[in-house]
Amino acid sequence: MSRVVVTGRVPDAAIDKLRAEHEVDAWQSPESIGREELLRRVAGADAVVSLLTERIDSELLDAAGPQLKVVANVAVGYDNIDVPACTERGIVATNTPDVLTDATADIALGLILMATRRLGEGERLIRSGQPWKWGMFFLLGNSLHGKTLGIVGMGGIGQATARRAKAFGMEIIYQSRSEIDPGIAAELGARRVDLDELLTVSDIVSLHCPYGPATHHLIGAEQLAAMKDSAYLINTARGPIIDEAALASALREGQISGAGLDVFENEPRVHPGLLELENVVLVPHLGSATVETRTAMAMLAADNTLAVLGDERPPSPIN
Repeated sequence: MSRVVVTGRVPDAAIDKLRAEHEVDAWQSPESIGREELLRRVAGADAVVSLLTERIDSELLDAAGPQLKVVANVAVGYDNIDVPACTERGIVATNTPDVLTDATADIALGLILMATRRLGEGERLIRSGQPWKWGMFFLLGNSLHGKTLGIVGMGGIGQATARRAKAFGMEIIYQSRSEIDPGIAAELGARRVDLDELLTVSDIVSLHCPYGPATHHLIGAEQLAAMKDSAYLINTARGPIIDEAALASALREGQISGAGLDVFENEPRVHPGLLELENVVLVPHLGSATVETRTAMAMLAADNTLAVLGDERPPSPIN
């Protein structure tokens, strides 16, 4: 029987599945585990099931010890894991792709609608108790039909977002490292362009690319200046893909019309300049936040863990 450390609260079904075969030490507090406590708990672990709030680096891998076989991240993104350090030590790293595709695409479309139709502004107005009445020019937004959606990163979530946008009558262009399947491109009417063209042509830019050194501040002052002043920027990927200070300035100066953010550069802190603005929708990293999706993520992480401990290939290895 192996020892499995779970670094944060996950659905009980996943814990039960792990406990059926192994000893499980699961952090149960709603608060994130402290670093020192985490390093203490992982000592002697054969497997670590990690949340994106925990940094899995050389220090932690050394604290765990040479018997550690697998780090199973309960997330599709894995910028919290030092994958080369895992590989160097012969540790399998895994993630949870696909199971959160639809939930995250739903949030992306929700942010698009909230930003373009000014729903957040309207709700804040009602809750503030200020007087209001219907008028021809009251809180006018923009429709989606006939507009161009530019998707940066056309993986599963980007494609799912494109399908939803197409149902609203939008035109799709995308920037990605490679062409998508021709059949999917034909279904979506999607055309591949470079980032410069995407930024200048799109009415809405939605980010779905992975985060890493190549995409740090991919959207900064120069890129925001290239966008239409009527355009909107949506981010459900990772916060540091956008330079938040530059975004706050662009929104304040009217360089772009609005933005919708589910993730933040220094999460959970939000740039104070964004908090002062009405033309940005801010939600607290809810992309995968459905009961069904979070359960599926945890169960896939459990399956990855059990596979590696059983000397089998896991369903979704990173390295």
